[in-house]
Amino acid sequence: MFLVPQRKMRTHQVLPFLLLLVIASVASENASTSRGCGLDLLPQYVSLCDLDAIWGIVVEAVAGAGALITLLLMLILLVRLPFIKDKEKRRPVCLHFLFLLGTLGLFGLTFAFIIRMDETICSIRRFLWGVLFALCFSCLLSQAWRVRRLVRQGTSPAGWQLVGLALCLMLVQVIIATEWLVLTVLRDTKPACAYEPMDFVMALIYDMVLLVITLAQSLFTLCGKFKRWKVNGAFILITTFLSVLIWVVWMTMYLFANSVMHQGDAWSDPTLAITLVASGWVFIIFHAIPEIHCTLLPPLQENPPNYFDTSQTRMRETAFEEDMHLPRAYMENKAFSMDEHNAALRSAAGFSNGSLGKRASGSLGKKPSSSLGGSRPSAPFRSNVYQPTEMAVVLNGGTEVAAHPRSLESFGAF
Repeated sequence: MFLVPQRKMRTHQVLPFLLLLVIASVASENASTSRGCGLDLLPQYVSLCDLDAIWGIVVEAVAGAGALITLLLMLILLVRLPFIKDKEKRRPVCLHFLFLLGTLGLFGLTFAFIIRMDETICSIRRFLWGVLFALCFSCLLSQAWRVRRLVRQGTSPAGWQLVGLALCLMLVQVIIATEWLVLTVLRDTKPACAYEPMDFVMALIYDMVLLVITLAQSLFTLCGKFKRWKVNGAFILITTFLSVLIWVVWMTMYLFANSVMHQGDAWSDPTLAITLVASGWVFIIFHAIPEIHCTLLPPLQENPPNYFDTSQTRMRETAFEEDMHLPRAYMENKAFSMDEHNAALRSAAGFSNGSLGKRASGSLGKKPSSSLGGSRPSAPFRSNVYQPTEMAVVLNGGTEVAAHPRSLESFGAF
């Protein structure tokens, strides 16, 4: 009689107890997970959303914004490519895409230094760090070579030469990184994450050599007679100089400062992640955007002809005369002799009628020939002397007087 109610009471007492256990377990799981992350997130990716480790969220946001801007620049360059008519601006388009691809890889590699390390992540870090920087520095070196040729000679190398040089220079770092991984991981059977900071830096010596050569090459882009390309060289110089400063700072922190402050393991990943983000933004602001802007600008239009410039008129007339194979003096004399010949004929007709002779004889009482002969030349004789007009002197820049010095004497003869 009393057992059944007791069992029912025990059952009702167990259910609230189980519910309390579930709530306590959920609360303990929430307490064990990081603030800002979900329950089903793997511990490896906690740094991507952990509000306590604020550096990871900030670096992640800045890297994501840089990746979006890089993709936008690639899209703009791809859309505007058919409208680029200048051959000197079309040649480095593939090199621009290659440089933007390397910059995008730097922003993507930043996330590998935010998440927790394992064998795969460490291998990716060791291989892609040097390769991506080698790609960017090789593109900068090719651009410096191109701008130097433009400043000095006005023409740049072909596009395939620029891209081929950048890829060949990058291939050297690919070989170095592959050999480092093979010798340390496969042959010595060491974990991929078991490497010293000095070993990591020593594997990047080739990148440093490329950076120094690019800096030296960019200095020569400021010397040349074609000044319109010197702005591109100035931006390359600024980009490489800032990259040198970034590399000096991060290597100092990574090798010495972190160990001195006893923060080697805690600050190593933030140091490398911030280096990638800072380098990527320097590449975008000081090289990618100016180069793409210069590429998309329309070509310079030629100056319209100045009709008031006598030198241009002289050049056109000289070219026309050379094509016609006629001397200039003959053409001018022929042009001016048409009207003057008609005037000479009319004057000769007046002499033949005797009108001028009658007036002279009536007034002086002498013959016309004796009164006019010897003092002044006759009208037919003066018509054969070349007399340039004021318009001819102005249009020819005063060269008519030099070509026909007797014309001034003819003016005084009258």
